[in-house]
Amino acid sequence: MQPLAAHFLRTIQAVDRWRLVRLQRAHPGLEIDSTASTNLAVAHYELGPGARLRIGRGVVTERTPGALCFVLGAGASIEIGEGTWLRTELGPNYLRAFDGARIVLGAGSWLNGCHLSAKRAILCGRRAWIGPGARLIDADQHALDSEHPERIAPITLGDHVWITSDVTILRGVSIGDHCVIGARSVVTRDIPPHTMARGIPAHPRGKVGDRSETP
Repeated sequence: MQPLAAHFLRTIQAVDRWRLVRLQRAHPGLEIDSTASTNLAVAHYELGPGARLRIGRGVVTERTPGALCFVLGAGASIEIGEGTWLRTELGPNYLRAFDGARIVLGAGSWLNGCHLSAKRAILCGRRAWIGPGARLIDADQHALDSEHPERIAPITLGDHVWITSDVTILRGVSIGDHCVIGARSVVTRDIPPHTMARGIPAHPRGKVGDRSETP
């Protein structure tokens, strides 16, 4: 890197570190580890009363203004595990936790242009890969009519799960360890560990081995 370019980069990083300090002062529930990417300074943050957003060690993202959005209602929490990559080059990542809800991304996870919306909980294990256009929504979002109230149930992903592009995962679904969900699937029921599933609705289509060392 040329000396002038290196100096410019260091200046941007210094400004972003200052912005991160100001953001954490403005939002008492915002905790960003000092080793996380300074690019987090250009993300969008909305934290309601008593909300908590914790971003762990070594979390990285690109410096794309507005492409990473965290919205937390009163008493909600979002936890981003160590070494997670919040990729934004294929689209924005939008994480919304409504009042009292919880979102957890395990260590080493990978998001790229996806939408997570929790009214109760979305709990992802270690090295959860969630591809572009994927949507995880743990509620109906509103009542069907006066006799059918909104239904809400947590979503759980095990360790080493790969959710490929444009997948929709609906309320109450549990996906076991080492699963792969095929593109454009709609997951409406539990998927057992080590399963390849795809379709609308998604059904088991094969077996998946150990993904713990998959690059």
